[in-house]
Amino acid sequence: MTTTSSTTAAEQTLKSLGITLPTPPAPAGSYVPVVVSGNLAFVAGQIPVEAGQVKFKGKVGRDVSIEAGQQAARLCTINAVAQLKAALGSLGRIKRIVKVTGFVNCEPSFADQPKVINGASDLLVQIFGESGKHARAAVGVSSLPLESAVEVEFIVEIK
Repeated sequence: MTTTSSTTAAEQTLKSLGITLPTPPAPAGSYVPVVVSGNLAFVAGQIPVEAGQVKFKGKVGRDVSIEAGQQAARLCTINAVAQLKAALGSLGRIKRIVKVTGFVNCEPSFADQPKVINGASDLLVQIFGESGKHARAAVGVSSLPLESAVEVEFIVEIK
């Protein structure tokens, strides 16, 4: 598969899903959104920002439903893919999604972090097919930046 057809395939899939990649959100701290080292791209944690505002705030399972948490993870993923496109110039450079780490803002007794982060994983497989299948960690945390319900980061193999 050539880079052009990969780009076209991923972009066509995004379009068919009704997803327009946003202008990537600016970092919320002293870091860069993507670091490329060798054939790997490391995407900094992305939160569920839409139109400059955090769309999903609070603790999943208390303030935010599991389903809304999945939507938050999906939005984090859209922002991460937008960061990758901006950094790489083309989604066709993505060879494989290697690892996803998802952080879920929740109470200590909450145990459905994997269900929440499925919102990210499922979208990556929809966009990239077999190349979107990845290793993953879904971690519960006591808080996240800007009161976000979810944060997602990626490691991606590039061409």
